[in-house]
Parts: sequence; structure tokens; C-alpha cells
Amino acid sequence: MIEVSVIVPIYNVEKEIRRYIESLINQTEENIEIILVNDGSTDDSGNIAKEYAEKYNSKIRYYEKENGGLSDARNYGLKYATGEYISFVDSDDYITENLYTDLLPYMEQKYDMIKFKIAKVDEQGNVLEKNYTPLFEEKSGEEAFDILYKADVMTEVAWGYLYKRDFFRRNKFEFTKGKYHEDFGLIPLILLKADKVASVDVFGYNYVQTQKSITRGNTEITYKRALDLLYFYDEMVKKIKEYKISEKSKENIKIYYANCIILEVNNLKG
Repeated sequence: MIEVSVIVPIYNVEKEIRRYIESLINQTEENIEIILVNDGSTDDSGNIAKEYAEKYNSKIRYYEKENGGLSDARNYGLKYATGEYISFVDSDDYITENLYTDLLPYMEQKYDMIKFKIAKVDEQGNVLEKNYTPLFEEKSGEEAFDILYKADVMTEVAWGYLYKRDFFRRNKFEFTKGKYHEDFGLIPLILLKADKVASVDVFGYNYVQTQKSITRGNTEITYKRALDLLYFYDEMVKKIKEYKISEKSKENIKIYYANCIILEVNNLKG
């Protein structure tokens, strides 16, 4: 049986935590392990997570660590993942109950990466927008990136894919600690390394849109986010020199990163 390791960083989400843990517990695919990583929460998140871990001890594994940010928590969870596939769920989002069941046929075909559909929802669960994703199967990573970066505005989100664990670990992928836009800095580079990718007509991830924003009104954080995009652009240029990919793919990823930076610069206005 194919097992999925679901890695969930937790940080001060006591109001949302029950909803997303319940969405994992209630999956119709039973062969999953849920890895909850408490990243130094100062509210009641950790206690709630431990309650679930004790009640569902055959399915949930709970860890706690000093606060190191989202990237650090994901990397920590990756160390303990044992499933054939890896999935990320952010702690204020949740998934539909059939997600991993519906993705099982693609896991059985041993894809390195499987992209699925995402919906933006409000805090009450009402669908605000469904993300358009081009559909394809049996594509190389270069082919997949060429299709996705032109048409899918959520090409880079870590939680929009399943990843074959062996592929992830063999390439020693890690999220960069201490930077914003950690998905932007890693996921496109992972995609270009894949041998076999599918983007499938399976809906399953609810991306919750909240009224609060950590960057609203905070100029210092807004500028750091922009600077981190530039940092990841420079890192990407260095890394792809070692990639055995076409010149076209190298140009494509540079175009993609540059466009993302231009969009972020627009957020600095006013």
C-alpha cells in the first residue's frame, strides 16, 4: 500500500487548528501519516495538536521545536516522513476528504510530482475562486514547467503538489530558512529536476483567505519580501548552471522569476 506523509507546520493557529486536523483525519484514504510540527507556538495550538496525537496515535505523529519559521518546520517534518509520497498542508488551510484517494491512481504510476487543483476560500469555507491549472500527464519536469509557468499563477506553491519522497530526498531539496517566498525559491527548481510530472483534474486544497495580513502597513517587512525575491533569483541563476536542462528551460525560469519580482514590486507602491 502506498502511504502519504502529510507535513503540517503549526504556529499560533489555535482558532483554525481543529478544522485542518479534522480534514486530515477524515480522509477516505486511510494509509496516511500526519506529521504535526509545532514551531514554538505561544498560544494553545500545541496542546490541541497533542490531544489529537494522543487520540489518533496510530495516524498522527507530533513534534515540537523552537520557533524557526515555516521553512524550518517543513524541513524538520521531512526528516521524519516515511511515506512513499509527501504532501504539505499549511496550518490555516484544509483539504477535501477525497484528495489522496483521488490521487492514488497517479501515485501508483510513480510520478515524481503530481499537481492538483486549488480553491481560494473565505474563513467560512465559501469558494471565492478556483485556480486554473492546465491538465497533462507523462511530462518531463522541463515540459511541465514550460506549460505551468505560462498559465498557472500557483505554479510555485509547495502545497499544490504531491512529491515522491525518494525523488525529494535523492536531490536533497530543502526550504531556505529565514526567507519569505520560500516556495518561490524552491518549487520551480524541484519541478525542473523531475523526470515524470502530471497535472490532474483532482480538486482538493482549500487556500483560506483571511482578513489579516502580516505585511499590511509594515513597510520593513514588505521590502524584505521584495529583497528575498531578488535573493532567490540570484540563487536560481547559480543553481541552474549545474542543471542538465535545455537553454530554453534556463531562459524560461529566468523569465518566470523576473515576472514574479515585477509583480511584487507593484506591492511596494503607495
